[in-house]
Amino acid sequence: MRAYEAWCAAELQRLRAQGLERQLREYPGVGGKIRLPARSLLNFSSNDYLGLARHPEVLAAASAALERWGAGSGASRLLAGHLECHAALEQQLAVYKGYPAALVFGSGYLANLGIISALLQRQDWIVVDRLAHASILDAAVMSRAVLRRFQHNDAMHLDTVLAGKPAAAKGLVVTEAVFSMDGDLAPLADLAAVAGRHGAMLLVDEAHATGIFGAQGAGLVRAAGLEDAVPLAMGTLSKALGGYGGFVACSEPLRHFLINKARSFIYSTSLPPPVIGAALGALQHLTTHPDLGALLLARAAVFRTKLRQAGLDTGASASQIIPLLVGDNQKTLQWSQRLR
Repeated sequence: MRAYEAWCAAELQRLRAQGLERQLREYPGVGGKIRLPARSLLNFSSNDYLGLARHPEVLAAASAALERWGAGSGASRLLAGHLECHAALEQQLAVYKGYPAALVFGSGYLANLGIISALLQRQDWIVVDRLAHASILDAAVMSRAVLRRFQHNDAMHLDTVLAGKPAAAKGLVVTEAVFSMDGDLAPLADLAAVAGRHGAMLLVDEAHATGIFGAQGAGLVRAAGLEDAVPLAMGTLSKALGGYGGFVACSEPLRHFLINKARSFIYSTSLPPPVIGAALGALQHLTTHPDLGALLLARAAVFRTKLRQAGLDTGASASQIIPLLVGDNQKTLQWSQRLR
């Protein structure tokens, strides 16, 4: 075994001993049920919250885009990869989210990476919720700005942290709207008020709110009427919309700034037309079926109640994301195996 392979093996053994080793498992397809040779399983691990990944309208829109524009875009957006379908999707996303403009990225991870690293320099401050997604923390580190974290969903602690920011430093506050692990909701109005009081921008990651919360699933920012207080509302096309990609809704000047400064946008091939077509089809379906998110949330509330009545701990979940808090890595792995 080569030296680097031995190092990798030792690290994997350490993860295995801690119950933290990850494995890829192959499945025959996506959907509400996973059909295995011996049995079928209910799928509670997917982000395809509304089942749009295989919805006929979404598939038809993807197929039409494939026929019209081909399998790939062939270039980055700043070269020849900015197609009519990309422009159409961004226009519709802006209207959907209630902002003047929107910009599509290759994924939600790339969106956060590009936005945060473009906006900040070394002397600036980024203040992040302690439970924020890994993409936000990775972007904060890559930006080389001063990173501070505030206690989860605690606007008063955010106020205290921002009070220490030098006047010359730009400030960026980042939170998720619906937290991807615990399923609880951020106090967006309180956070926006604190950020505004300190002259800091607020970026809200609505990956798990888009398509679910608010009218037509437009998200928690729009549902609370906070578009003016939240300059950057990030979202994904890969959760409730059933496809792939990320985006940010913002002002036209911010969009133009990101086109010129967000490296994950500038140096990436644009999303393939079938992916864009699928997103357009999903948006159309959400506008004609505006109650899908509310129906899912109602079902999630019933399920959460049943779990709690059975003595299971679902934490502070108030969304379609319902954790089962076990408290021990080995026991968690054992439960996971039993559920398969």
